[in-house]
Amino acid sequence: MSEEAKKHSYSADSIQALEGMEHVRLRPSMYIGDTGVRGLHHLVYEVVDNSIDEAMAGHCDTIKVTINEDGSVTTEDNGRGIPIDLHKKEGVSALQVVMTKIGAGGKFDKDSYKVSGGLHGVGVSCVNALSTALKATVYRDGQIWEQEYEIGKPLYPVKPVGETDLNGTVITFKPDSSIFQQSVDYSYETLSSRMRELAYLNKGIQITLTDKREVNEKGEYLSERFYSEEGLKEFIKFLDGNREPIIADVIAMEGEKNDIPVEVAMVYNTSFNENLHSYVNNINTHEGGTHLSGFRRGLTTTLKKYADASGMLDKLKFEIVGDDFREGLTAIISVKVAEPQFEGQTKTKLGNREVTSAVSQAVSEMLENYLEENPNDAKTIIQKVILAAQARNAAKKARDMVQRKTAMSIGGLPGKLSDCSEQDPVQSEVFLVEGDSAGGTAKQGRDRRFQAILPLRGKILNVEKAMTHRVFDNEEIKNIYTALGVTIGTEEDSKALNTDKLRYHKVVIMCDADVDGSHIETLILTFFYRYMKELIEGGHIFIATPPLYLVKKGSRKRYAWSEEERDEIAESYSGGVQIQRYKGLGEMNAEQLWDTTMDPERRKLRQVNIDNSGEADRIFSMLMGDEVPPRREFIEKNAKYANIDA
Repeated sequence: MSEEAKKHSYSADSIQALEGMEHVRLRPSMYIGDTGVRGLHHLVYEVVDNSIDEAMAGHCDTIKVTINEDGSVTTEDNGRGIPIDLHKKEGVSALQVVMTKIGAGGKFDKDSYKVSGGLHGVGVSCVNALSTALKATVYRDGQIWEQEYEIGKPLYPVKPVGETDLNGTVITFKPDSSIFQQSVDYSYETLSSRMRELAYLNKGIQITLTDKREVNEKGEYLSERFYSEEGLKEFIKFLDGNREPIIADVIAMEGEKNDIPVEVAMVYNTSFNENLHSYVNNINTHEGGTHLSGFRRGLTTTLKKYADASGMLDKLKFEIVGDDFREGLTAIISVKVAEPQFEGQTKTKLGNREVTSAVSQAVSEMLENYLEENPNDAKTIIQKVILAAQARNAAKKARDMVQRKTAMSIGGLPGKLSDCSEQDPVQSEVFLVEGDSAGGTAKQGRDRRFQAILPLRGKILNVEKAMTHRVFDNEEIKNIYTALGVTIGTEEDSKALNTDKLRYHKVVIMCDADVDGSHIETLILTFFYRYMKELIEGGHIFIATPPLYLVKKGSRKRYAWSEEERDEIAESYSGGVQIQRYKGLGEMNAEQLWDTTMDPERRKLRQVNIDNSGEADRIFSMLMGDEVPPRREFIEKNAKYANIDA
């Protein structure tokens, strides 16, 4: 057979039989979701999940996570310690099996763990495979045991290195920069949010996070301790701290149906948004699932039954629907399922059918008892439901107007929209631009084949503080719906977004790099988060990052996106430079805007995603709400990431 023929042949020799660890390195996204910043942090979560499983089984109450000076991460717990005795089938220490075999571990033994976390169930062996170095230390049976690895391969057999009266496991790993090419720099804020969340979801467990890369004036490391005695009740108070409650206290309920423990905490506030956060075995199920369906069914059925019996609905001229019972509701639903089945785009949607009825029954029974015991709160909640129904009826008329306008042909598109000629949505992108002036420059500078421009007049409505029908009445928001071609509302969920006819797969928010521009950017992001979250979850929303400076010397010029970059360029030009500070998009001509902000080859787009829905909900409600002190505190804390002119 010729060499050319061999290239195109398909035989047994073509099949690669990869060992588990090699396959993880070849296809890491299959195991941890992606190799970006989210996947990087997922490594820490996989290791911490093992400690949480020990805690859920009643063998651990303290977990420590440390970001070390060299960028490695250490997790430590006081659990039983990973077994180190000989594994009969594999012929090596059980510790080595757990650290080097995909799918190995006590989670698969129902006698060891009733339920366990871990989104993909791949465990610490996957972390080992994607780390340049990992060291496992086990305190167990009076001995300290140790083994080190490089890229998942053990450097020596498990060995005793000392004696101890402690129990537990310590794992230190350093992520491989050849796998995580975007970044191997851990975000303290991201890890902090997740550790706080885990502490609320597992009351009575102490979790400490320490960052040894940052030292304060006293020589102390940046560190936080997370601990909750009341669990979800405290979690709700944290999430809803910037909203005004309409009932005296958080409704907290715990129960069990069909061997499925169900924990719920909820509160009604004066807002017009529904904020439901659901968890299965500590996993944040962004896409919901059967447990969320069960909660909604139990809530609606029970409140409807109570409202009918109270006679408060007698004078209402239209039917109350499920949405009405959830307006102004913030709730957390946490269930523990022995064998969860996940589905959906990001594998964060629970598919176990038996969970729906279990959660529905548990919520119905617990809520019935609460309403009977708290008649004043019950009356307040039903009054809120009636107001929501009246507002929904008004919103339906406004929404129908948006639907009719969106459903029209191309002639029905907003007059200010400068569309592109490309018909394939995957290849098309639209820029939402602040103001007509910048919009005009963007129209001149764009590539009209695939780039559309929609100028927005001034600051769009703050949807965080507006009733739904006001949102759909707003001209700029109607233009966004119409331009994007999406529709809203189904029989099951009147706020659900239908993206089947989305006209652009990239929606780019482009605002000035100043305080006003940041505010408009946040207003638009709040709108997308509250009314078009599906577009964020689908990876369609981006933020353009125009440069802050132009550094020139003679005929040479370079753009800078930060003060550090500006200073580096100025230094490389050896003095005598001119520096222009861009305060707005309108200060650039069309060519400059294309070169720096719109050209796909050179621009810097930031994709918007939601790593932690609870934290996102809390931040949006705080930034767009009425309370000034927490907003000021947030801005001051994050000022190093913002460019604020005096």
